[in-house]
Amino acid sequence: MKKNTDPRVDDYIANAAEFARPILRHLRALVHRACPEATETLKWRMPNFEHAGSILCNMAAFKAHCAFGFWRKDVQAMVAKDGDKTDVAMGHLGKIASLADLPGDDVLSRYLKFAVERAESGTRARPVAKPKPALPVPADLAAALQKNRKAAAAFEKFSLSHRREYIEWITEAKRDETRQKRLATTLEWLAEGKSRNWKYANC
Repeated sequence: MKKNTDPRVDDYIANAAEFARPILRHLRALVHRACPEATETLKWRMPNFEHAGSILCNMAAFKAHCAFGFWRKDVQAMVAKDGDKTDVAMGHLGKIASLADLPGDDVLSRYLKFAVERAESGTRARPVAKPKPALPVPADLAAALQKNRKAAAAFEKFSLSHRREYIEWITEAKRDETRQKRLATTLEWLAEGKSRNWKYANC
């Protein structure tokens, strides 16, 4: 076993879909190139890379794509300047179906080195956030919930943060067509007792 590697990550890559293996191997190599001291582990059933007591980044493989994300908010903000893709897939690089979907190695190395720098700075990885006030339920969502008792019951039981996720998702839609589609999906998922990000709950 190579220094700072975890055999569980080897197993994770070996058991991933064929298309995903070269992507995961490439990302893994880039992390260790940017930070030779980074250690590997498995958290939330996916490979994570740690350094200086902080998570640097993580990667995951799904049926048709891979995902790669950064843990620290300051690194996430840096990546977002080049285009935020968090609404497309888990992580910050969107859906990665092939090596061609990745940013250039120089770009990824820049992100990773900044993540290392921030981890070594000793600052908090995630600033303590003040509790957010409850968001008002938009009129179209409220009207739709009145017609769907099952969805309304689930929405009522959800925490403020889970309600906020749905409300923000609906209200941030730029086109009416998109808003209506998100509203319909919200009712469907609520009726099934699902949170907004249920797809990633067991990742």
